[in-house]
Amino acid sequence: MRASPVNALVWLYQSGSLTEGADLSELLKEVPVAKNFEQEHYDLASAFIKSMRGSDPDAALYYMARMIDAGDDPLFVARRMIIFAAEDVGLANPFATVMAMAAYDAVHAVGLPEAMLNLTEAVIYLAGSRKNNSVLGAMRRARDLAQQTKNVDTPIQLKNSRTGQALYKYPHNFPGNWVAQEYFPDEVHDRALYLPTGAGYEHVIVGYLKSLRAKKPE
Repeated sequence: MRASPVNALVWLYQSGSLTEGADLSELLKEVPVAKNFEQEHYDLASAFIKSMRGSDPDAALYYMARMIDAGDDPLFVARRMIIFAAEDVGLANPFATVMAMAAYDAVHAVGLPEAMLNLTEAVIYLAGSRKNNSVLGAMRRARDLAQQTKNVDTPIQLKNSRTGQALYKYPHNFPGNWVAQEYFPDEVHDRALYLPTGAGYEHVIVGYLKSLRAKKPE
């Protein structure tokens, strides 16, 4: 089904085709067939993210090109990559967020078409990075626990008070910049919210945390 006249004009405007002297009847022949432009927007965005998550840079680049060609704001594409970098790559490769932010900044500073190079570079990098969603899981578990225990009092040694300051153990005053100390309230006590997979760079974090837990008194 061909797009409605209004949607067709919107598409032509967003794609930059409506220029002075342009033959509208010829331009309308170039409008893509789509049942629903809004749905097509979200379908392409979904396919874009899922292709990067599946580590397929070729498909991801294809869907990005489709989105840009359909008139999507390149900043929308860059924002999706920033979210993806934290949600799907995460601590397997913390530099992924830096790459996504750099692409976003490039679109702001340079604009299209030149910033397509930066967007393309970021897509390839994100799709080609190891994947790890432990950050997403930790965020969800933390928010759930916070909702369940929102009336629990903060431990006295962590409070911003004279008593709290007197009881607080400043880690930098101890060997290795760490000291055994309880940070959770008694009612919550030592919940495991961050469940690492050890993928990519995260294995460094896992190793460090394991070494600290081995020092904790039984």
